[in-house]
Amino acid sequence: MSTSLVDRPLLAVLTLREAWRRARRRLRTGPIHRWRFAGGVPDRLLVVPPNLRHGDPVVAEAIYAGRFHFAGQLLEPGRSSIFEVALPSPAYTAELNGFDWLRHHAEAGDALAVANARALVDDWIRFKGRTIAGPAFEPAVTARRVIAWMTHADLLLTDAEIGFYRRFMKSLAGQARYLRSIAQEAPDGTPRLTVRIALSFAALCLPTPNARIRIAALHLSDELERQIFPDGGHVSRDPGAVARILADMIPLRQTFVGQGQPVPKGIYTAIDRMLPALRFFRHSDGSLALFNGAGAGDVHLLSVLLRFDETLGEPMFHARQSGYHRLAADQTVVIADTGCPPQPAFSGGAHAGTLSFELSSEASRIVVNCGRPVGEDGDWRRLSRSTAAHSTVTIADQSSSRFARSESLDRFLGTPLVPGPTHVDCAETGDSGLGFEATHDGYDRGFGLLHSRRIEVSRDGRSVLGADRFLRGSGHRPQMIARDATARFHLHPSVVVETAGAAIRLSVRDQTWLFRCDSHCEIEDSIFFADAAGARRTLQIVVPFDALSPEGVAWRFDRER
Repeated sequence: MSTSLVDRPLLAVLTLREAWRRARRRLRTGPIHRWRFAGGVPDRLLVVPPNLRHGDPVVAEAIYAGRFHFAGQLLEPGRSSIFEVALPSPAYTAELNGFDWLRHHAEAGDALAVANARALVDDWIRFKGRTIAGPAFEPAVTARRVIAWMTHADLLLTDAEIGFYRRFMKSLAGQARYLRSIAQEAPDGTPRLTVRIALSFAALCLPTPNARIRIAALHLSDELERQIFPDGGHVSRDPGAVARILADMIPLRQTFVGQGQPVPKGIYTAIDRMLPALRFFRHSDGSLALFNGAGAGDVHLLSVLLRFDETLGEPMFHARQSGYHRLAADQTVVIADTGCPPQPAFSGGAHAGTLSFELSSEASRIVVNCGRPVGEDGDWRRLSRSTAAHSTVTIADQSSSRFARSESLDRFLGTPLVPGPTHVDCAETGDSGLGFEATHDGYDRGFGLLHSRRIEVSRDGRSVLGADRFLRGSGHRPQMIARDATARFHLHPSVVVETAGAAIRLSVRDQTWLFRCDSHCEIEDSIFFADAAGARRTLQIVVPFDALSPEGVAWRFDRER
């Protein structure tokens, strides 16, 4: 649904808050305060933090050959430095200037990769690092760069010539001072949290008083307490955010221990909450569920992170604060979104996927959501966030949450969700708690209807039963009258689909499942965005039904073999 008049006051508030935040940041980085970024040049790093992210030597070779592939786009600058040329998108700019790609050079580890990494860092210092301005100094981008430079300091500084060594240390220290100055003005959510993590790394790795370490740890603990739910999820409701935060937090904890510093309780408890949450969102094939901005993930990183999980128990059934259910029997897993969208300030990457679900069995995903695109193409991004890109139900092809469809607002606010579902009523059903029934009010204002979905998994994991129907809403006058509802079941690209009489047979690896429903169903094209190689064509099962029918539609997946 597009933005309505009712949503404009909220958008006005968000716009004013963002304008005031940017104004405060400009004041802190203006000529009056810029003297705070100057200072002495540290002679060394006290410690090099560990790195959990896996690199690929092939990527390092491509970068050395002048092929820079970031955010789904390839750029070949030729004889010019990559930091001199115009970049194709904000996402590309952020990834390039964040320097996380140094892990590929570290994985290669040869003299050529080391020399190329140093040359690129030196180019950045020369072309971008002398003036604190522009996208390269967005708080989250700077924080990622500071973490990457410290994490790969051995690669960059071992046997380096003295001139590069001093330029590197001077730039790193200046960026850390800059982050300390603007930390409170960083955008809320993961950008601000990443800044706090970077400042804790800097306090431990650069020669600083112990008081600065304590202050940085205190600020980080406060931010973790504010952003990490008691069940371990992040306030953005993005499962991928949990993995990204842990990939920084676990090395930070190890760095505290390595430096003989007490690990603050807030850091320990946040990690202890997030690791079980990561297992909660993990499918049978090792990948993360695709909800609220999650996209192509690093399965190797997930495996590394979960080695630090000492709880070793079964994942929880209901992540109440995060708003998700997990139904698991034998090797069948269903993960469903049973929560309201995140608060607007944290919803820039959120999706309108309330009551959507994903199904996996053994090492295969079967029913999926479309996920987040690898690149940041605006049209693909908007499509991927719509309700129709999720395995749930739409009315009249409208989304259950609304988006501010304005290019200027997209650029300024980051495309938050404005009110969609404000209440999700959820109860456990089924044998041994292997089911739930949930109802959301995302279509109440537009159509006067509430979407109710029930899903149950049999105890042997060989059947998944579901039903969708619409109930009368609050009784106020709806904006539109519509009867055409559509249940969608997006299928993973690895699933082979064929009709089998009134049923649909789904084959993947050595498994065969049958889909049946009590209404006419069709097979249509779909797109799977969450693939590291880019968007892939796939299929979806589409079940039209009457939204005003009290029976709704019932459906089931049964495993044949």
